[in-house]
Amino acid sequence: MDKKTPTLYIVIPCYNEQEVLPITAPMFKEKIISLREKGEISSRSRVMFVDDGSRDKTWEIISEFAKTEPQVFCGIRQSRNRGHQNAVLAGLFEAMPLCDITISIDCDGQDDINAIDEMVSKYKDGCEIVYGVRSERKTDSVFKRSTAQAFYKLMNAMGAEVIYNHADYRLISSMALKELFEFNEVNLFLRGMVPLVGFKSDKVYYARAKRLAGESHYPFKKMLALAINGITSLSVKPLRLITVFGIIVSLLSFLGVLWVITTRLLGNTVEGWASMTAIICFVSGVQLMSLGVIGEYVGKCYMESKRRPRFIISERTNKARENEDN
Repeated sequence: MDKKTPTLYIVIPCYNEQEVLPITAPMFKEKIISLREKGEISSRSRVMFVDDGSRDKTWEIISEFAKTEPQVFCGIRQSRNRGHQNAVLAGLFEAMPLCDITISIDCDGQDDINAIDEMVSKYKDGCEIVYGVRSERKTDSVFKRSTAQAFYKLMNAMGAEVIYNHADYRLISSMALKELFEFNEVNLFLRGMVPLVGFKSDKVYYARAKRLAGESHYPFKKMLALAINGITSLSVKPLRLITVFGIIVSLLSFLGVLWVITTRLLGNTVEGWASMTAIICFVSGVQLMSLGVIGEYVGKCYMESKRRPRFIISERTNKARENEDN
């Protein structure tokens, strides 16, 4: 491993990105060529696109880039859509034996690619992991900004260790990737898994820009699903909260029983269904909610026990191994 001129692979997950790829691909090309010319990275460095089973012309565009400029671009394609996290992992593991460092970044142009320079610099200073952290979200809508901030606060409150305002823009060395490879979870949440790997790490701050083209593939519904997956994959705190809540409800119920017995003995009972209905609805709601949370964990165990592959690569463009011989 050469820390002076490491081989870098920029891993870029893509899903239905035919509109934005022609705009951002030249930006990534310019960045990697610039770093080569400065002697910051080796000539074997590449931009690797990962097509996550797109239904548009994304793969055709990636293939054309790799065909016309094989010294810069390469790509892999998943056999079907498996989700953003699986696509990132597929690219990282494909690149792991070919490079010294990887940097994962989305292809929409919102993450500042100039932060890559500082990431590489921090790697040379001894960091094995460098997190890209958004310093501001001025370009986001009020709803997007508030839900994103709530997402990170909820994750930390539920016991999932995540870096605030960090998505999946990060540098990981091949040494750290080898350890990440030992994590065998099927339910992936890389934002929480990577900090568990350890090693020396640092942060790089950047301003988030607007998406250059196309539509966002992470609406509130997907963000909520990601939060639930992250919490239940990395923390058992919800189960403990259910236990605490159950104890509290049991104590209140016991006090209610004492109150009923006391009023009965004193002859002050009043016939009525409203209070009884309210109590039944409350307890039933608590039970159903608790079963739902427990069911989420049971479902996770069920999926993990199957040991299904986390990604399946169906196609590759020019492979970087072949490029090294050129």
